[in-house]
Amino acid sequence: MTSDRILLTGAGGQIGAVLTEALRETYGADHVVATDLKALGPQSGPTEILNALDAPALDELVRKYRITQIYHLAAILSATGEKDPMWAWNINMTSLFNVLEVARQREVAKVYFPSSIAVFGREAHRNNTPQFEVLIPETVYGISKVAGENWANYYFRRYGLDVRSMRYPGIIGYQSMPGGGTTDYAVDIYHYAVQHKPYECFLRADTRLPMLYMPDTIKATLQLMEAPSDCLTVRTSYNLAGMSFTPEEIAASIQKEMPGFQISYKPDFRQAIADSWPATIDDSAARRDWGWQPEYDLDAMTRDMLYHLKLKY
Repeated sequence: MTSDRILLTGAGGQIGAVLTEALRETYGADHVVATDLKALGPQSGPTEILNALDAPALDELVRKYRITQIYHLAAILSATGEKDPMWAWNINMTSLFNVLEVARQREVAKVYFPSSIAVFGREAHRNNTPQFEVLIPETVYGISKVAGENWANYYFRRYGLDVRSMRYPGIIGYQSMPGGGTTDYAVDIYHYAVQHKPYECFLRADTRLPMLYMPDTIKATLQLMEAPSDCLTVRTSYNLAGMSFTPEEIAASIQKEMPGFQISYKPDFRQAIADSWPATIDDSAARRDWGWQPEYDLDAMTRDMLYHLKLKY
């Protein structure tokens, strides 16, 4: 049994709920403490209610459970954040500073801070966006992630805190509903399909964005956190890629399995956000440094999503 003890913030979110169970399978259920703003319901391991803005409460949990790793997933995502930028900035940045400071003071061994393709803006190369690229984001979410990447790098270089990060593309999974991101359509569309409902997409048919299926997301996260520290050459945040597709292409993939599925398009304010993001990502640094390799392509993901959602509905 490992001696590591892990605390997650935002464990009730789209990624957090799945990552919590994956970590419990790896480290033991009693060694992973899941936290969120609200009670999480029945769990296989310990849970706590935690507001990540409350630094003393976070510090108390780290001390109480003798935490050695923190996965900081709590954040306000892109589309939701644009409705109240200052609120989103305060939550995203204050919670990160709390995690970094508590980790530094309590000598936590590792911190995980997820970044996002939202760090890129229209000045970045849209195709095969490189690891080290100009970062001029156009959402408060992206701005907070750029700042967070730089603070992660600072805490590593200034204090030796082992902070690790990767830039998630759009994340697709059947386990929970998405949490207010610009790529949410790629989850919603499957729910509509299995219920035999037509789907109205909030992006144009030809809007190509990088995406990643949840099993690959969890695999990548665990691989990065388990990699030897001296193998890591990026201390801001690693580019990560799985597949890139358009709403038109995901609809066609669904129609291979469900020929009657229908889609229409009514772009809204999220179209401008999507237009500022990359279409494809160069993740060669992740592949070189810690062996990243995705397993799912679009059609494989579609088959798996439809299978599990049909069981759910």
